[in-house]
Amino acid sequence: MSTSERKQDHLRIALEREIRFRSKRTGFEAFDFVHCALPEMDFGDVDTSTEFLGKTLSFPLMVSAMTGGFPDVEKIHTDLAGACRDENVALGVGSQRAVLEDESLWPGYEVCREEAPNIVLIGNIGAEEVAKAKDPERFRELVERIDADALAVHLNPLQEVLQPEGTGMFSGVLDGIRRVVDVLDVPVIVKEVGCGISEDVARRLKEAGVKIIDVAGAGGTSWAGIESYRSADKGLSLKFWDWGIPTAEAVERVREVHDLTVIASGGITDGKTMAKALALGAELCGAALPVLRVQHERGAEGVRHLFRTWREELRLAMFLTASRCIGDLGRDGVLRKME
Repeated sequence: MSTSERKQDHLRIALEREIRFRSKRTGFEAFDFVHCALPEMDFGDVDTSTEFLGKTLSFPLMVSAMTGGFPDVEKIHTDLAGACRDENVALGVGSQRAVLEDESLWPGYEVCREEAPNIVLIGNIGAEEVAKAKDPERFRELVERIDADALAVHLNPLQEVLQPEGTGMFSGVLDGIRRVVDVLDVPVIVKEVGCGISEDVARRLKEAGVKIIDVAGAGGTSWAGIESYRSADKGLSLKFWDWGIPTAEAVERVREVHDLTVIASGGITDGKTMAKALALGAELCGAALPVLRVQHERGAEGVRHLFRTWREELRLAMFLTASRCIGDLGRDGVLRKME
């Protein structure tokens, strides 16, 4: 099966099957806000905007990568990019590995920048490709062809072992990331795909020059779950369906590493959950499956409505904690750990 066919298979399963974590949750449910009955501000005073990669977002949300390169992705990217443009939200494309194998797939990615000239747009490539690349300059094209503001390198060791086409070859990934950081003129974001990132891994990535980490923790989409639908032998996939560091815990751990920008993804399903992630130390939140399912069912207008709903939920959580700006959510006394 080609990379393009595999990515299309992944998306089909994500849209049609139950692939969320079964017993493990994100960890955000263990926290609650301390209600402020006297906010001493007007609801209209709340400012949800934030800066990311030199651009202003209306609120700290990024559509996380899940799509890959296949012929039908152009319509999906057109809808997502249009909604992100209109609501001023960041967009991460799925793995661009397919275009390294088949250049005819480029239009499906290039449409993102054509549709949305000014949004934050992030390219994407896998850890295995980075590790085995003899010349990291080849990844420059992934950035330049879509005028990306950053390149995400995704870490997916569990998925690589479980998927029928996977190799599980992860030797040399850190050195590969270091080479890509040195070569590119834009930031490199390192992200997991649903199993979380630990403090130790975050420290090693920082030493390699990475400044932005997307923890992509456990509790949202399970890629072991996705691969269980693709494998003839489901044993390992079912055993490791709930493997990983819960998203809230991953955010807490990675924020201990100073001078890193932390993105929280993995089970972000509404604006109130976003507020919790931001209060725990994330500077941006990412969501993929909820957005893709809305796009599949209701197109670009459905995605726009989802963004507006989440923004208002975040805004209300900020108002009820007397948080005028996103940074105020992280101050002491806003969030408490429940007994």
